[in-house]
Amino acid sequence: MTSLMSLWLPILVASVLVFIASSILNAVLPWHSGDYKALPDEARFNDAVRPLAIPPGDYVTPRAGSMAAMKSPEYARKRSEGPNMFLTVMPNGVTGMGGMFVQWFLYLIVVSLFGGYVASRALPPGAEYLSVFRFVGTTTFAAYALGLWPLVIWYRRSTGTTIRQTIDGLIYALLTAGVFGWLWPR
Repeated sequence: MTSLMSLWLPILVASVLVFIASSILNAVLPWHSGDYKALPDEARFNDAVRPLAIPPGDYVTPRAGSMAAMKSPEYARKRSEGPNMFLTVMPNGVTGMGGMFVQWFLYLIVVSLFGGYVASRALPPGAEYLSVFRFVGTTTFAAYALGLWPLVIWYRRSTGTTIRQTIDGLIYALLTAGVFGWLWPR
């Protein structure tokens, strides 16, 4: 078993490297440029929903409200007529990226911390690079990627977008595992 406190350096280095990699994948490369499509006639859609002043939050339409209501002919009609949407409404105005970058970096630290924790319980100081790589890589891949797939199953999220994000998660996990294997206490 390895002391979790002895893993502060790989936790921070891995978090910084993944932050840089995610910035490149999301802001520099065109890898995710097609993940979200524009609505047909976006201006008309915005003009139609703006007066509703929908508060920020997550919504579904049509919404049945109960299992019994889901069996009703009225609900079936609404589903047939459409639109059928899951919708996230964000606050109006320009959103500063600084706060989101801080939250993302804290998330990266937490994922690296969990990866390090799992490996530290199983491996001693001086463990072989590949053993550390396997434990940390598997744990961090699960954290970065596996939770994306229920969104495809339940919310009809784009499979292509989810595959690209899963590949991102694999890249992040490989970077994290490599750093931990390299900086594992001797």
